[in-house]
Amino acid sequence: MIPVILSGGSGSRLWPLSRRQFPKQFLALTGEHTLFQQTLERLVFDGMQAPLLVCNKDHRFIVQDQLAELKLSIQGILLEPFGRNTAPAVAIAALQLLNEGRDALLLVLPSDHVLEDQQAFKRALALATIAAENGEMVLFGVPANKPETGYGYIKAHADPGLPKGINRVAQFIEKPDEQRAAQFVASGDYFWNSGMFLFRASRFLDELKKHEPDIYDTCVLALERSKRNGTHIDIDESTFACCPENSIDYAVMEKTSRACVVPLDAGWSDVGCWSSIWDVHDKDADGNVTIGDVIVQDSHNCLLHGNGKLVSVIGLENIVVVETKDAIMIARKDRVQEVKQLVEKLRSLDRSEAENHCQVFRPWGFYDSVDTGGRFQVKHITVNPGAQLSLQMHHHRSEHWIVVSGTAQVTCDDQVFLLTENQSTYIPIASVHRLANPGKIPLVLIEVQTGSYLGEDDITRLDDVYGRGAEIAKSELPGSR
Repeated sequence: MIPVILSGGSGSRLWPLSRRQFPKQFLALTGEHTLFQQTLERLVFDGMQAPLLVCNKDHRFIVQDQLAELKLSIQGILLEPFGRNTAPAVAIAALQLLNEGRDALLLVLPSDHVLEDQQAFKRALALATIAAENGEMVLFGVPANKPETGYGYIKAHADPGLPKGINRVAQFIEKPDEQRAAQFVASGDYFWNSGMFLFRASRFLDELKKHEPDIYDTCVLALERSKRNGTHIDIDESTFACCPENSIDYAVMEKTSRACVVPLDAGWSDVGCWSSIWDVHDKDADGNVTIGDVIVQDSHNCLLHGNGKLVSVIGLENIVVVETKDAIMIARKDRVQEVKQLVEKLRSLDRSEAENHCQVFRPWGFYDSVDTGGRFQVKHITVNPGAQLSLQMHHHRSEHWIVVSGTAQVTCDDQVFLLTENQSTYIPIASVHRLANPGKIPLVLIEVQTGSYLGEDDITRLDDVYGRGAEIAKSELPGSR
C-alpha cells in the first residue's frame, strides 16, 4: 500500500491565517506540527510504504523544509504547475507507479485533515483493504452525527456482496442546507465525505479511462512530457493546462458501480473553516477558544486568534476574530463559510493579502515586510546558514542592506566582500548583486528599497542555485528573491 498525499489546496476559508502561497496544510493549527506533517506521521506503521506527494510547484520548498524536520523518506514529489483538482493529481500518481511496474493499493489522503483516533483509522484501513484487494473503490465515510452544512454527504445501503461493515454507495449529495442535513443525520444512512480513498492504481485508471477519457489521455501525455529531477517530477505545464478540472468524486466515484463506503469514526475533521478550528480545540468555561495574546471579558463561544498583537474583546457571542500582522478578520461563527467569497473579492481587487503573508518563506529563508510607502519599502530578511539568494539585478530600484546579526557575503558587480553586525552596504540601480550567508548562524538584516518602481516583477535572475528562472518572479508576488 502506497499513500498518495494531496497537498495542492489553498485553504481560503481559513484566511487570513491561510493564504495561497502558504496554505493551511503547512500551518500548525491543531498541535506542535503542521497538518501536513501530522498526515505523514499518521502513516508510519508496518505495512505502509513511504508516501508519494502531489503538491503545487510554488510550495515545493515548504514541503522540503517540513519533510526535513520529520526526517521521513518519501517515494517522490509530483509538482503541479497549477491545480486541476484531485482526479488528475491521482491519475498522474497512479500512472507514475504503473510505469515503475508497481500496481499498488493507493491510499489517497488530503494533507490538511485531522484524525484524533489512530487505532480507529487503522481498523477502518484494514477493513477497506479487504474490499480494495477485491477490486472495490473504497471511500472512507464519517458517520454524520450533526447537521453540518459544510460537508458533502454520501448515502449508503447494505450490499450482501461486500464484507460485513462495508456499504455500497447509493448517492452523493453536495453540501445541503441545514434542514436537509438534519434529515440525513436522523435517517442514519448518511456519511460525510472525507475525501479519503483506497483502490488499486490500475482499477482507478481503468475507471477514469472509461468515464473521463479526456482526463486520462491528457495525464498520460503530461507525464510523458514531464521532467524528473531526483525525487521530483515537474509535470509539463503546457500539456497539463489542457487537462479538464475534476474531482475523484465526480470523475469516477459517482459513475462507477464499484464504489463502497467504509465507516471512519476516528475524530475526523477537515478543519476547513474557523468554526471547525473552534470544534477541535479545548475551550474555557465560557466556551471560548483563545490562541495567542488574548484577553476576554463577558464573551461566550468565541474563537479569538492573536498572532502578535494583543486581542481584547468584550461582550461577544459566537464570534470569530483572527489577527495577523497585515489583516484582521471578524465574522459570526455561523457565517465563516463565506470567508472564501471574501478572499475572492480581495483577489478581484488585486490585494496582495489574498496571496501572501507579511512573512514570506523562500528556499533560502524568509523575509518580513516591515513598512512600505511612496518610493520606499523596508524588509526584515533572514538567510539560513549556507544559503544564498539568486544573482540578480533591478532596473528601477536601489537597495541598502544593514546587517543586524550574522555574516553576509555580498556580491555587487565585480566586488565580493563580507559584512558583519552593524555594517551596511549600498546596491545601486542595475547592479548585479547577490546576498549569501557563509556562516553557521542565521544572517539577519534590514533592507531598505528606494526607487521609482518597487514591484517584484522588476527582477532579472542571472543565476539561482534553486533552479528558479527569472520568469518565476511574477508568480511569487510580492517578493521573489
